[in-house]
Amino acid sequence: MEDDGGERSSIVVGLIENRAKEVGVAAFDLRLASLHLSQYIETSSSYQNTKTLLQFYDPMVIIVSPNKLAPDGMVGVSELVDRFYATVKKVVMARGCFDDTKGAVLIKNLSAKEPSALGLDTYYKQYYLCLAAAAATIKWIEAEKGVIVTNHSLVVTFNGSFAHMNIDATSVQNLEIIEPLHSTLWGTSNKKRSLLNMFKTTKTVGGSRLLRANLLQPLKDIETINARLDCLDELMSNEQLFFGLAQVLRKFPKESDRVLCHFCFKPKKITNKVVGVDCARKSQVLVSSIILLKTALDALPLLSKVLKDAKCFLLANVYQSVCENEKYAAIRKRIGEVIDEDVLHARVSFVARTQQCFAVKAGIDGLLDIARRSFCDTSEAIHNLANKYREDFKLPNLKLPFNNRQGFYFSMPHKDIQGKLPSQFIQVLKHGNNIHCSTLELASLNVRNKSAAAECYLRTEVCLEELVDAIREDVSALTLLAEVLCLLDMIVNSFAHAISTKPADRYTRPEFTGKLLSSGIKTHDFGYNGPLAIDAGRHPILETIHNDFVPNNIFLSEASNMVLIMGPNMSGKSTYLQQVCLIVILAQMGCYVPARFATLRVVDRIFTRMGAVDNLESNSSTFMTEMKETAFIMQNVSQRSLVIMDELGRATSSSDGFAIAWSCCEHLLSLKAYTIFATHMENLSELVTIYPNVKILHFDVDIKNNRLEFKFQLKDGPRHVPHYGLLLAEVAGLPSSVMETARNITSRITEKEVKRMEVNCLQYHPVQMAYHVVQRLICLKYSSQDEDSIREALHNLKESYIHGMLPLNSAYVLHGRSQARIKEEGEGVR
Repeated sequence: MEDDGGERSSIVVGLIENRAKEVGVAAFDLRLASLHLSQYIETSSSYQNTKTLLQFYDPMVIIVSPNKLAPDGMVGVSELVDRFYATVKKVVMARGCFDDTKGAVLIKNLSAKEPSALGLDTYYKQYYLCLAAAAATIKWIEAEKGVIVTNHSLVVTFNGSFAHMNIDATSVQNLEIIEPLHSTLWGTSNKKRSLLNMFKTTKTVGGSRLLRANLLQPLKDIETINARLDCLDELMSNEQLFFGLAQVLRKFPKESDRVLCHFCFKPKKITNKVVGVDCARKSQVLVSSIILLKTALDALPLLSKVLKDAKCFLLANVYQSVCENEKYAAIRKRIGEVIDEDVLHARVSFVARTQQCFAVKAGIDGLLDIARRSFCDTSEAIHNLANKYREDFKLPNLKLPFNNRQGFYFSMPHKDIQGKLPSQFIQVLKHGNNIHCSTLELASLNVRNKSAAAECYLRTEVCLEELVDAIREDVSALTLLAEVLCLLDMIVNSFAHAISTKPADRYTRPEFTGKLLSSGIKTHDFGYNGPLAIDAGRHPILETIHNDFVPNNIFLSEASNMVLIMGPNMSGKSTYLQQVCLIVILAQMGCYVPARFATLRVVDRIFTRMGAVDNLESNSSTFMTEMKETAFIMQNVSQRSLVIMDELGRATSSSDGFAIAWSCCEHLLSLKAYTIFATHMENLSELVTIYPNVKILHFDVDIKNNRLEFKFQLKDGPRHVPHYGLLLAEVAGLPSSVMETARNITSRITEKEVKRMEVNCLQYHPVQMAYHVVQRLICLKYSSQDEDSIREALHNLKESYIHGMLPLNSAYVLHGRSQARIKEEGEGVR
């Protein structure tokens, strides 16, 4: 198959749905020879789950069935593609192509794993839709690309996306994971970057794609996360290993993962002749892949030398499974029998063409040797022609560049031309300060040179047939090598590089809560229960732009699972909400986080409702868009989710908006999902007097000369700036009589609210005390302190409860700080 090159998508997606709101998805990655199958119930009438998957895969082709019938109130996947993915090629295939029985047979024959390992035998009926999508997708690929997928060569995963944290498409946009919402920042000349832009220092195409996939779908498996973190620990403590790995990875070609295409797919030669496919081009790409593979295998001994003494599980496992794997040496030996030892992968066009023409050793094929002589003769004639023109036309600076599309052409500085160019020069183009042109003689030689090179490619492919068949027998080893190189590229050149370029201790290793039994067996809730505590957390993107970025803390637990954030506009609420989510995402990718300390539980989904804009395409007002986003959250949120709400209900009447915000808070509280809710609604602060698992924080602001001075520091308690709305209105110039009336009305409303809150505090005080005790016990459960410290904390907790003293910051116990430090900030557990 031809190289689709660079960063362009190489994924073909098949979609099909039934009338029970079930959607089957098959995503075939042509570059990595992998097939990802997913089937789920679409809970949103706007197909949010499907949009999220399509954003993750970023397909180049979407295959759908012609049947547009969809469940009531839903648009159908075919219309969804037309409406939201108009730039992606859409292919409509007959309903008969979506055959789940044929799909099951194909998966059984093509998968590198046994059907039992995939769960195909057990869950065949459950996955019938995605199997049907797989049948149509594979059929289209084989017909369109003119190939046959090699048996037992595909990496197949079932419901792969649901083994990872799910971030819906709206949240990806709100959190600026892939693209920034605004490219420039007010008051600065700096360009704002997305999280992907910030970490995209990978050296290979596969590494960049893996980084993007991990940002959109972070891990949920605690063992894999910790394995990556252990690897980072060793890289950060062992400079020789870090720089050695970074240096060795540069030896591997940038397109190492592309070599799989030519060994997982067999070309249909008859089809190529019928449809007139450029066989020479296909042969050239095959030869290029062999050279690419040879270059990668030549670099393996260097990787082995660097990883030999690695201690962490991940690097040691790479050493055992790749560096000590004899299959690679056997493949390299077979290549060495046919391919010349001096041939290397080259990026310069004409050098690459020459390497490809002379890849096979001399004397193996007589016709190939003749074609090579013709190629050399025409190349020499072209250079002689250039020398002749330099002398005849007095053009000493005449150059002879080459590109694959045009072949050889002439280039000369514009200043060297006196008057008009000689009539021999044709196709004259101005390119900057240079003139690009050709001649009839050069064009003729270019045609002969290209024809000779094409003949070399075709004869070389004939010589490589046995070699390619031999390599196909060990295609699973090449798949493993490609995956390992992508993973090492992401961890070393992205994660470790980003951490090493920051000042010491700016990024720290996150910890995940959980307990191990004495036998070493994990408890069922390992990593999924426990607090979310971040000490001195920072926004990973904005801290690179603002040197004086102010860090802030967050603490959420099962006994305190909702935080209300209050404060004036521009005080830092939205930045703080983004910051918490991005730290969680980085942690579950297996990367260090920008914080002094972080202990997290594994999050299964992140939901965000931020901003307020109209959606003209779907004829939705600001309020309607807000409600659709909120409805999606309420329908899909679980106990393990992290919910971020930045204002709710402000786009409608104050009474309706408050009622909606209050009821949504109560619903989220009942689900025990961790929620951070930013609001200007003062009445919502009454939640803390009724529900002991709600906490109120505010962003500190000073008032100087009737102006707000933002501190961007989060503090305990409700909003502490009295009536900042009135203050801003007065600064804006409203009449004094109007402001006086507004103050009188506000004071009466506030007086009633205070009285009601005092009643609630007295009524719910015993429950509040009990919850604070439970919260501290939960913290001690996940604490890393020794037994004596925990006993002392329990004693202090008992005394505090007897004397009616409430505990303060729970994050300190979780962190395991010294008792002296704890006493300074609240005397132990009080």
